[in-house]
Amino acid sequence: MSIARFSPPPGPLNVVMGVPGSKSIANRALVCAMLTDGVSQIRGLPDGDDTEVVLKVLREMSVLTASDDGYAIRGNPHASLPGIVDAQLAGTSSRFLTAVAALSHTFTVIDGAEPLRSRPMGDLHDALVQLGAKIEPLGDPGHLPVSVSGGAITGGRISMKADVSSQFVSALMLIAPYFSDGLTIELQGPQVSSSYIAMTARVMASFGVSVVMSEHRIEVPHMRYQPCEYVVEPDFSSAAFPIVALLLRGGELRIRDLALAMHQGDAAILDIARSMGASWHQVDNDIVIACPTGAHVDSLSLGMADCSDLVPAVAVAMTHCVGEGSINDVGFIRNKESDRLGDVAAELLKTGAIVAVESDGLSLRGRPKFTSALLGTHHDHRLAMSFALLSLLDASILVDSPEVVSKSWPHYFEDMADILGPVHIEN
Repeated sequence: MSIARFSPPPGPLNVVMGVPGSKSIANRALVCAMLTDGVSQIRGLPDGDDTEVVLKVLREMSVLTASDDGYAIRGNPHASLPGIVDAQLAGTSSRFLTAVAALSHTFTVIDGAEPLRSRPMGDLHDALVQLGAKIEPLGDPGHLPVSVSGGAITGGRISMKADVSSQFVSALMLIAPYFSDGLTIELQGPQVSSSYIAMTARVMASFGVSVVMSEHRIEVPHMRYQPCEYVVEPDFSSAAFPIVALLLRGGELRIRDLALAMHQGDAAILDIARSMGASWHQVDNDIVIACPTGAHVDSLSLGMADCSDLVPAVAVAMTHCVGEGSINDVGFIRNKESDRLGDVAAELLKTGAIVAVESDGLSLRGRPKFTSALLGTHHDHRLAMSFALLSLLDASILVDSPEVVSKSWPHYFEDMADILGPVHIEN
């Protein structure tokens, strides 16, 4: 077990920094490139574990060539994945690659580490079986590991629950152009994380496939992806952490090239920051955020169904706000890398924060002084990055297993050194 201790510099922030490319966009672009009939150039890839899972598969398929500023992928819609894919802790990668495996007549085993094996996959597996794929559970049904092959998938029409995981819908969208009848997905019930479905459609459009979307229907035509040069934009989910640091400390923060990513759902962090007393403006491609006094609001109620990855960081910000706050419409995040409601609440309670789990979110009340605590990260990169920010309020806050940040931002502590100060890792 390792423990991180922090020594943040005093005073308000005055920081200029960059953030990694979006792993969500990167994985979608890599899958599209994998399925083209030609060579695509991908630049701006993040170096986190989730992206590395897909890159490893491409290396094993001998279709990946590194260049000075990115990768060339020689796509082949008829290629087979390796016989065994170890997705480790990468939920998005495992779901996308499960779908890709269903295009092939050879068998691929999709597996992962124990925490990933516990995450639900049944809705995706059921949908693929309904379309004609062969899915054989090698453990608990509806979970990894599974054996996947294509059978005879022609496409057509399918119904899916929209309130479980947008990754299931995105996985089907990504392979649907290669169904002879295309695919129409009827979404049942309220949507969660719809911004990620829109992201999938935008990436597919860059590779030449136009998706028609309405509130409860997604239509993907039968056609082929076209190779292209694709640049992965900065990740707003990652930008949330320095932005929340600014809310806790005040000052000014400039994030390079972040304006290129304004269509991401997690760009909502800018509106959330504004509601907590910050202001922001654009300078060239950069976003500059200022918060003279730190976060200060009397009460705040946030519906975060379309930006749920922000929940741990926003919860940390709310512990510093004056008055009551609530995060709503995110009950589905209890099945992420961790239970992002129960685990966040349990760890924040250790600091003396006033927080409770509600049926679909969290309620919080600001607390001016914190209690020294060792906070667990529950195999979740977003919990580790969020809890580290509490050291800006009390340097005695410690974070357990900080290495889990490698999932999306391996150099988080180095890149955040101007904010968090030197980080001491004790084993």
